[in-house]
Formats: sequence, structure tokens, C-alpha cells
Amino acid sequence: MNDFQAIADRGEFTDPASPERLERAAAALRANGFGAEILDDAKAARARVGELIPEGAGVLTGASETLRLSGIDDDLNASGRYDAVRPRVLAMDRVTDADEIRRLVAVPEFVVNSVAAVTETGSLVLASGSGSQLPANAGGAGHAVWVVGAQKVVPDLSTALRRVEEHALPLEDVRARAVYGVPSAVNRLLVLNADPRPGRGTVLLLREAVGY
Repeated sequence: MNDFQAIADRGEFTDPASPERLERAAAALRANGFGAEILDDAKAARARVGELIPEGAGVLTGASETLRLSGIDDDLNASGRYDAVRPRVLAMDRVTDADEIRRLVAVPEFVVNSVAAVTETGSLVLASGSGSQLPANAGGAGHAVWVVGAQKVVPDLSTALRRVEEHALPLEDVRARAVYGVPSAVNRLLVLNADPRPGRGTVLLLREAVGY
């Protein structure tokens, strides 16, 4: 068993939430101004994202294992059906184009991402090393879609923050060291307790565990 699998298989943050807990989270999210839908699995989420985002729209995707494993990342960034921000940014010079990169990732038409945790009280928690993806999620994007596996549902904010530190960060650290050769860190945290623009953001809660 590799380091990633050893971390992924331990702890309280890997089992899918019960149907009752998913319903509680969805109801609380709706009360807080988010759209919330409960879907069976990643395949259903992939289809729903395709319905929510019109072809040709400008889309920024977060660096998310949920999106990668579900195929949503490829649909949005590699299909040619959308004005995909991430491939454009990756092709730009990080020094000479720094200002333009910041503008592109801060105010896309759509942002599609996952979260580190969603609480049964209706909050979303995102963690980031660089913070570059957080402005769009916080409100910069015109529309937001978050795809969330059932294992990410937790009772409250304190448990959500513990999930970030004890579960998501160790797994992301293993991935970052393998892919980038550097450790990961939680340098930025974003907590969305409510959406002051009802209808802007939609949370797709899955009945299965996807990502970490």
C-alpha cells in the first residue's frame, strides 16, 4: 500500500454520509442562498455540469481530484466546447503575464470546483496553497458549481476545519510532492456561510465518495 492509499483509508472522513445527512446539508445550503441538488454519482454530476454550463462559456476549473476522477475536468478543459481559462493560464508566462493571469482566474464567467468540506449547517470550506482559485469561488465568478462527494459532509465548521488539516492536506501533500516535487500547505482558507446572490452558486452533492 502506498502513502496516498494509507492516508485515504484511515480516519472518520472517508465514509459517505447517510441519506439523512445529505438531505440536511442540502436543506441548509438552500436556506443559505445556495442551489443544492443531490445526485447519485459522479456520472450524474458530469451530465448535470454539462447542462448547467452552456457551450462556449468561459470556465475556470479548480485543481480538484473530484473533477479529474469524474471526467468533468476533461469535459471543460479538453473538449473544445468551452472557453477554458486554465489551459490558457498554463500556457502564459508566470512573470511577464502575472497581472493578466490574476484577472483571468479572478473573474471568469463560471467557476467549477469541489470543496474540502460541506457542513450540515450549510457552509462550504475551500483550502488552497496559493489562493489563486479562491477569488472566483468567493464571488468573482458570475456563476459557481461545486461538485462534492458524500464523504465531505461533516456536522459543523469545527469538524470541517479538522477535516482539512487531518485528511485533505495529508492527501494533497502526497499528490503535490509526486506531481510538483514540493509539499502542500493550507495557506488560504475560504468559508462560504451563505450566498448573498441567490442562484449564483450550485452545490451538486453526490451519494458516493469521490475525490478526497
